[in-house]
Amino acid sequence: MIKAILVFNNHGKPRLSKFYQYFVSKSQKLIHSTQSHMYVYRRLRGQMADLNEDMQQQIIKETFQLVSKREDNVCNFLEGGSLIGGSDYKLIYRHYATLYFVFCVDSSESELGILDLIQVFVETLDKCFENVCELDLIFHVDKVHYILNELVMGGMVLETNMSEILTRVEEQSKLEKQEAGITAAPARAVSAVKNMNLSQQIKDIKLPDLPQAIKDLKF
Repeated sequence: MIKAILVFNNHGKPRLSKFYQYFVSKSQKLIHSTQSHMYVYRRLRGQMADLNEDMQQQIIKETFQLVSKREDNVCNFLEGGSLIGGSDYKLIYRHYATLYFVFCVDSSESELGILDLIQVFVETLDKCFENVCELDLIFHVDKVHYILNELVMGGMVLETNMSEILTRVEEQSKLEKQEAGITAAPARAVSAVKNMNLSQQIKDIKLPDLPQAIKDLKF
C-alpha cells in the first residue's frame, strides 16, 4: 500500500504532498491513547490535526535529506526514515530536473512497479501541461491533484494506463468549461444590458407618419 506521495524541488521545498496515513510521533500516540473520553477527544481533535500537519512537514524534511544526498548511480529505492516507519517502509523515487517524486510504500508494493507508476504520473503531467515544470505544480495544484487521484486513491493504485487517465482529464476539463459557461451567462447578460444605450435608442425610434385624415380632425 502507498502511504504517502511527496514531490519537492532540489532545495527541499514541497510542491505536492499526499498522505494516505495519519502520522503521529510516539509521544502524540501516548497522549491520544490515554485520553479515551469522547468529549476530551473532541476538544483535542483540532490540536491533533495541527500535530499531524507538523509531523508531515517533518517527514518531508527527513525524506528530502535521505533522498537528496544519494548519488545518481545508485538504485532508486531505500529504507524509510525513522519518522515514517523505518525498515517497515520503503522510499521509491525518481529525480527529474529540479523535482524529486517520492512514493512511500510498505513491503507489499513492488519497487519496479512503483517506479513505473512514477513514470506514468510524470508523463501524464507532461502531456497535460506540455513539458511540465515546477511552476505548473505551483499554479495548477488542483489539476495536479486530480491527475494523481486518477492514479492512486486511498493508497491503492487505480489506473496505470496513461491514455485512460488523459481521457478522464479531458472529460473533466470539458465539464469545467461547461460549468464556467453556465455560471458566466448571467454576468454576460448584465454586461450586455449595461452596454446598451437604451435612452439614446428610444430617442432614435422613428414612428410612422399619421394619415392626413387623422391630422385634419378638429377636436
